[in-house]
Amino acid sequence: MARVSQEHLDARRRQILDGAALCFARNGFHATSMQDVLKEADLSAGAVYRYFSGKEELIAAIVGEVLGEVRAAFEAAAEQSPLPPPDLLVASVLSRTLGLRESLTIDGAPAFPRLVVQVWSEIPRNDELAAVLREGYGAVRAAWARIVEGYQQAGRMRSDIEPDHVARTMIAAVLGFIAQQSLFGPAPVDILRDGLRALTTMSSPQPEARMDHSSVNVPETRSN
Repeated sequence: MARVSQEHLDARRRQILDGAALCFARNGFHATSMQDVLKEADLSAGAVYRYFSGKEELIAAIVGEVLGEVRAAFEAAAEQSPLPPPDLLVASVLSRTLGLRESLTIDGAPAFPRLVVQVWSEIPRNDELAAVLREGYGAVRAAWARIVEGYQQAGRMRSDIEPDHVARTMIAAVLGFIAQQSLFGPAPVDILRDGLRALTTMSSPQPEARMDHSSVNVPETRSN
């Protein structure tokens, strides 16, 4: 019997994950059956179950994969010298993540933002998925915090703010942007990049010049 190459096995696993991601993004987790996944991936039950035991394992694999990619992108960015500014860093990581799944579309629109929203809706009733997401979120927060510490050490960011607070804020900006795409349609990552650039380059307003009372003409009081 011919031996199956690792390249073939990896390609088949990718085919299954992409098919499942499209199904979940289109119909949600509960409305999607394994039969739907088999049909989307165009594979037999035996081929799919060789890799995944069922729908729950597929969901966890998809979420874990995305979080791992985001974490790796931030960790790679943290090794750069000098560090790129936050607007470019966020834009590059998000572009990379979206680019890896640009072939997955629903009616011509990217499927990934819709998939993210489906994941959020599933977390309250899926403890295993919540655990996967917590672990991945914690890793991304830690990677961002290290980047913020690098900014602070280089004197590029104020040092009186906790790095984790900045990390949470930047993650919130990315998740909010993804949610907007899911709700209102595709939008270029440049929009998020430009918005962050504007916010992070704000300067403090100049204090108003104190009024020189000596130069003010005060009407004389007329005595009776």
